[in-house]
Amino acid sequence: MTEQRRSDRRRKKPRKRLWLRISLFVILILVLGVGAFAFSVYSNAKQTVNEKIHEEISSIDSKVAKEKISEQKPLNILLLGVDKRPGDGGRSDAIMVLSLDPKNNKMNLISIPRDTRTLIVGKGYKDKINHAYAYGGVDMSVATVENLLNIELDYYVEMNMQGLTEMVDAVGGITVDNPLDWYDEGYYKEGYHYKKGEIHLNGPQAMGYVRMRHLDPNGDFGRTKRQRQVIQAIIDKGASIASVGKIDDMIDVLGDNMKTNMDFEDMKNLLFNYKDVRKNVNSYMMTGNGTKISGVYYLLVPDEEVAKVHDMLTK
Repeated sequence: MTEQRRSDRRRKKPRKRLWLRISLFVILILVLGVGAFAFSVYSNAKQTVNEKIHEEISSIDSKVAKEKISEQKPLNILLLGVDKRPGDGGRSDAIMVLSLDPKNNKMNLISIPRDTRTLIVGKGYKDKINHAYAYGGVDMSVATVENLLNIELDYYVEMNMQGLTEMVDAVGGITVDNPLDWYDEGYYKEGYHYKKGEIHLNGPQAMGYVRMRHLDPNGDFGRTKRQRQVIQAIIDKGASIASVGKIDDMIDVLGDNMKTNMDFEDMKNLLFNYKDVRKNVNSYMMTGNGTKISGVYYLLVPDEEVAKVHDMLTK
């Protein structure tokens, strides 16, 4: 079998966690940046957020978080991309910390690799960090990330991976400038030719666009660039006047796929008090060394890397 065919077969398998990394960031940006969300359909948005999306957890004191928002203090938000299946509690295949600093108008988005080996708070032993969600849901994930990075988390946002494709479709599709030319046999049994240049993508096609890696000469770097393209395209499309009529659909997607301890008032305050943090966005992924322990792959993140990320989130 040729290397091309092997690559084609590998591309048939959905790489869900890649999409998860994108979906969480998109939702937070929409909350921060789309004014129409809070005004044009105020009643529907308030009801959806407070009745379907809002969910408190014991590991975060929301009263303290509300005080921080009202005083426009820096915030740390845990973003979890979760793949839930029937009969399965799910696993967080994407873990990020979003820091918002309104005083300096900057935002940091830190990705924590899912295979990072760390102490699972509540279990008392080390394991892959994404197992914390499987063991104890959002509460254990919050406690474990706080312990790893020595930070305090103010909010969490949990997003089911299905929300990404639905969000792209909800805004009426997106347009990107594709730097490569390739053919994907399709995520939903629908092939698509990704022509070089400007192309329009629906939800499933956007999934294929961000998950391709083996045909990209830049590997993960090229894939990451395409992820940023899709994020920006969704933000631009969602914030445009042309999407005002689609706001109800976007809210429905959030209601079906998102959980957070933010209530509607929190989101409104973020919209007004933290809107300028998007002026300076820094994205970073924690690095380490891969190894196998008892036959299981882990990423070992050195102390100096942890300290670097801690400083990025707190200074």
